[in-house]
Parts: sequence; structure tokens; C-alpha cells
Amino acid sequence: MTFRNRTAWAVTGAALVAAIGLSAQAPQQPFGALAPLPAAAPAATFDVFEKSIVDLLAAQRIGTVTSRDLVQKYLDRIRAYDQDGPTLNAIITLNPRALDEAAALDAERRAGRVRGPLHGIPIVVKDNYATEDMPTTAGSSALAGFQTGRDAFMVKRLKDAGAVIIGKTNLHELAYGITSISSAGGQTRNPYDPTRNPGGSSGGTAAAVAASFAAAGMGTDTCGSIRNPASENNLFGLRGTAGLSSRSGIVPLAHTQDIGGPLARTVTDLYLMLDYTVGVDPADSTTSASAEHIPRSYNGSVGDASLGDVTIGVLTPLFGTAPEDEEAARIVRTALEDLRSLGAGIVEVPFPDLEELLQNTSVINAEFKFDLLDFLSAYPSAPVHSLTEILSGGKYHPAVESVLKRADQVTERHSAAYTATLARRDDVRDAVATQMRRQNITAFVYPTLRRKPALIGQPQGGSNCQLSATTGYPALSMPAGFTTDGLPIGMELLGQPWSEPTLLKVAYAYERLVAPRRAPKTTPSLIAR
Repeated sequence: MTFRNRTAWAVTGAALVAAIGLSAQAPQQPFGALAPLPAAAPAATFDVFEKSIVDLLAAQRIGTVTSRDLVQKYLDRIRAYDQDGPTLNAIITLNPRALDEAAALDAERRAGRVRGPLHGIPIVVKDNYATEDMPTTAGSSALAGFQTGRDAFMVKRLKDAGAVIIGKTNLHELAYGITSISSAGGQTRNPYDPTRNPGGSSGGTAAAVAASFAAAGMGTDTCGSIRNPASENNLFGLRGTAGLSSRSGIVPLAHTQDIGGPLARTVTDLYLMLDYTVGVDPADSTTSASAEHIPRSYNGSVGDASLGDVTIGVLTPLFGTAPEDEEAARIVRTALEDLRSLGAGIVEVPFPDLEELLQNTSVINAEFKFDLLDFLSAYPSAPVHSLTEILSGGKYHPAVESVLKRADQVTERHSAAYTATLARRDDVRDAVATQMRRQNITAFVYPTLRRKPALIGQPQGGSNCQLSATTGYPALSMPAGFTTDGLPIGMELLGQPWSEPTLLKVAYAYERLVAPRRAPKTTPSLIAR
């Protein structure tokens, strides 16, 4: 554990365990708000369904359950709902040592050592994070059985903090898409409607967290791959400022746009996951910029419910104009009235040239082939070592064939077109900064996706992913509401660089007022049925 996180635990730990009697069905109070511990109850009746990290820590501390009990209860839910029931197909690999690892953490607790608020907490990670003791496929059958022998930086941080990696989740193959279908894991289904996709590429993580297969999870975002599935699964998901978290050990898609981050059912769980994953990694030079911008704990960000010092800019071009955009736009604008009631200023920002500015600013196609080649070169025993090998072997899902072939046709790392694209990104960044400065905007807001989750087999339209990916500015997707047919819609807050504390403050105040979390009906409590 780093000094920063040891300090954070010292600051928040006592208040945390005093606040852990809070209900998982309501937004959490900051850890500084004290509440009595609940009375112990039999482990057999303890239900992990919709429980927060705070609830799970409380249950362990008072002896209701052990970490091993928690892992078993989540495994029971995975067994009931991942390949049976609604067949969500969210998990690629279960950790065969999860129960033993949890038992070891229980022994530490009995010996008086508690590493922090993640001690003994089961989580899931997307299967493009390298894991020392489980295969890393990135959703590709071409990488079946690929053993890295090492943990990604953020995976190691989570393990050091006492988290139990219960399993690895499905994703859109090689993270190149937003409907979460892969040759290694098949099609992940949305727990709110299993006939629809869960978003992507971190759709397996989102579906697993929404269905209470774990307390929280880790995804990656190159253009919406955390935020889109958060939106489609009634979750909170954060893409941080470029450099906030390490890319080391993550199978790359595009190095100038890639970043990892958490998805969670509550803001409190989100910032706890942030506390123990962000920070400087010598193996990733971009993270050096984060050193002066990360607080001792994001717990201090949330404050009270007042947003009187916040001005939200409604980025009207990203609300869309097609008939299919109308429902999501209406839901987000209704949610904006809740922010207004908390004291936030709400101003319309037409930004007439934004969509034109954003055109041709993605570098995924230009970087992917070479980034994957560089990553795999570090593993001589990998089953394949290039995108060309994957294509020639035919071990990929037909749904990704066209994008993989297009990427493989790129012949130069640093072409004139690539250089021009990077220059256009600078132009967008300058234009966004100017708009924020002129109107004193704290954060822009818009629908994370302008369309509801698409039916499986259909393309998913309406993504607003590019603004954050192009600028490198942080963006947090949070639940805005539900469509008339019960599908989640999210709204995205885009802040200035290193403004994660402010975004969390806004999301937390909104969560306290609205309590937007609603569990999917397809994966109910096992104890209650």
C-alpha cells in the first residue's frame, strides 16, 4: 500500500466503520457521518444483493460474515444468473483461488490486520487487465490461455488493498466496440432486458456489477467503454483525466485514448475504488502528471448536498435531433432540474461548431495495430504476437472482422494523417477550455448515449463518447432515469482536467436527492426467492 493510501485509510477508516450501518438501498453518507453499527445476524441470512462496499465491510467487522462467505454468496449469484436464468454471460473466467484468497484475508482480520475499506471485498475486472494467476484474453479466442504471469498495475493495487478478484468479465473483443460480443466470451446480455446489449466495451463488468455478481468492478475506456455500459446498467462510471491511472498491464486499444477506471452502484463505492487504483506508476509516464492532483482520499470531495458553487453547461449539440434521441434527451433534462434544485446553475451552451470540431479526432484505428504489437512483444510465450496473426488464424468473432481488418491495413505509425488528427485534438481541447472559461462552466452535461440499449445483433447508436476521449478531460456517467420500457439512461458530466473531486461532489449530491439506483428484475435476491 502506498503512503498516500495508508494515510487515507488512517483518516477515513474509523469514520468508515462507524458509518457502515447504512442501507444499501439508499445513497451513502460520507464516512465522516457517524452511525451505529448494526447488530450481527446469521451469515446464512446475509444477502449480498445490492450491498455496498460499506455494507460488506460492516458485515465483516461485526462478524456477520467472513470474506469467504461473501465470495461464496457472489459465486452463488453468478451460478444462478450468468449461465442460467437470464444467462447474462458476463463472466469469462472465475478465479479458482478466490475462496482461498478470501480465507487468507479473513485470517489477517482475525490477527488484527485490516488493510483498508477494500479488505475482503469481492470485485471483478475486465478481461483486458493482466492478471498474474488467471488468463488474459481481451475477449479474443486467439489469446485463449494467455498467461501474463504478472498483474496490471491497478490489479496489483487492488490486491494490495485486500480486494478479492472473484473473476474476469467479458468485453467487446479486443475492446474494439460497444455491444460486448467476443469470440472468447460470446454475447453479454443486459440484466435490465436480456434481449438487449449491455453497452461496451466494458459490458461484462457493467452487467456483473448491476446484477450483484461483485461489489464493484474495473473497466477501461478508449471511447465510451466505461461510460456507455454504466449508462446502460444504471451505474456510476468514471473516465478520469488522461494520466490519472496507469495503463500498465492493460491490453491496449489506442494508447493516447486508453484509461482504466471503476464502475459501481453508488458514488461512495466509486470513489473507494478510485482511492485504491489511481496514482503514479513509473511504468506509465503519463501518470507523472497526476502526482499533484490526487487527494489523500476522494471521500473529502463529496461534502454536503449544496451545489451553489457549481454551474452546469447543457451541451445542446450532444442531445441530438433525431426522433430516436428524444426520450433520452427528455430524461436527462428532467434530471437536470434535480441538479437545479440543489442550487446548481444550469445554462444552455449551443457550441455550434462542436460536432464539426470532433470529426476525425479518433486515433483508435491508427494506433491499435501497433499498440497491440508492442504489448504482445513483451510476452514471448503469447499465443499470437500481432493483429495480422489474429486475422490469419481466423480466431475472432465475425462481428469484429471489419474493424480488425481495417486496422490491420494501416501501414505507418506516424503518418501525416495521424499527425493531423492529433493536431485537431489540440484544437478541440482549446475550444472546450475557452467555452468553459467564458461562461464559468464547472462541467458540461449531455446524455451519455442518446439512444436506449439496442437489441442484440443491432448496432448501438447515439454514443457521445468522443468529447472526453479527444480532450483527455474527465467524464463521469451517472444514472438519469429510465425509459418507458424500463431501460436505463445515463447522463455524462465532463469537467476540467483533474476535476474528479468536483464531478464526484455533483454526482454524490444528486444521488442523495434522487436515489437513482434501481436493481434489475432479472437477477433478484437469492435469499428472498
